Amino acid sequence: MAAGAMVAVGKLVKPFGVRGRGRVLPLTDVPDRLENLKEVTLELPTGKTLVTTVTDVRTDGRSYLLSFSTFSTPEDVRAYNGAWLKIPEEHVPPAPEGHYYQFELIGLTVRDESGNRLGTLEEVVELPHHHLFVIRGDDREYLLPALRKWIACVDVAGGVMTVASTAEWGGDDAV
Repeated sequence: MAAGAMVAVGKLVKPFGVRGRGRVLPLTDVPDRLENLKEVTLELPTGKTLVTTVTDVRTDGRSYLLSFSTFSTPEDVRAYNGAWLKIPEEHVPPAPEGHYYQFELIGLTVRDESGNRLGTLEEVVELPHHHLFVIRGDDREYLLPALRKWIACVDVAGGVMTVASTAEWGGDDAV
């Protein structure tokens, strides 16, 4: 990623209560990632951004309830529904050995073990039981279950992911 790149760690989905608190869905498996937020950039799909301070964080099961210094009413929060909570990439701790963040994987060139280029990993779809890699080539799209048994090697620095032969994981039936 480029210098100064931002990484999404959550998504503001709706207001909560009457004091300008928002419900946030986490986009991270890192424990305490949202509990330790200080300053975030809220970015709407339109490109509009707002830098704000997180003043309070509470967990609510699978989501979090965050208070922001710039919001005092539900209407303030509602104006940023759907906004991504982003932090600078340099504030993201290194992933454990053998694990990768989605932002590290998206954009990798994907090759099979024979060296054939399948395309570029363009999206990670989160399903209930596992993730799914969306790999788009020149004339095909592959949907690869993000399971260790199909991933031979990930070289983030080299920009390449090597996967098992498409015949093994059903990629010959690409959509």
